[in-house]
Amino acid sequence: MTAIRDHSDQSPTPGLGDVMSRVARQLQEEHGDVEGTLQSITAGAVATVPNAEECGITYVIGRAKVEPRAWTSGLPKQVDALQDQLQQGPCLDAVWESEVVRVDDVGADDRWPEFAREAPGLGAGSMMCFQLFVAGDQLGALNIYASNPGAFDDECQDIGQMFASHAAVALAGAEHESNLRSGMSTRDVIGQAKGILMERYKLTADQAFGVLSRASQEVNRKLADVARELTETGAMPLGRRRD
Repeated sequence: MTAIRDHSDQSPTPGLGDVMSRVARQLQEEHGDVEGTLQSITAGAVATVPNAEECGITYVIGRAKVEPRAWTSGLPKQVDALQDQLQQGPCLDAVWESEVVRVDDVGADDRWPEFAREAPGLGAGSMMCFQLFVAGDQLGALNIYASNPGAFDDECQDIGQMFASHAAVALAGAEHESNLRSGMSTRDVIGQAKGILMERYKLTADQAFGVLSRASQEVNRKLADVARELTETGAMPLGRRRD
């Protein structure tokens, strides 16, 4: 991805729109799945945001469990683990309270005293955290790191926020495509299972679906899982009944 590194330029804005347009296109073109998109976002953030050295994407599950999903080095994972342990830190504030949290000096920031004492030892000098999404009780954040304090100014924050906005759109698109593929796959396997039952027992399509539904209830498993076992093994799960 195109890097923006000429931080001394007095007028960086005119070219920023073009850069961000290229970033958006590349994020959409490069992803083949959700995990691929997450990795592309972290690499793209480091290449795009001035003075960014590392990047991680964090999911906060149940608004409490901090889970790293993509990272450019071990640092983002370690910082996520620390925030999960302490239940405090800039990433949690970004997803809970503010869309953007900038930490100019991690070790001197009194918003999270315990985090400030330990995070510098992991290699975090400056941080910027951007909310990516809020979906029910699952939240996401883009976290950008530099090893030295004072690495990020207002321009870095503005560019980072613009990047995060494009990244959120790309990630939503990847999640949507993944859900569509999953839904199509489920329909396909159920259709195959119905075909097996129709051929084997001379059933109609509705009757075959009824057999799958009853088997699903009897063995307390999802209908798609029952169908998949039938297509893979040729047999219905234990507890099946054909009547």
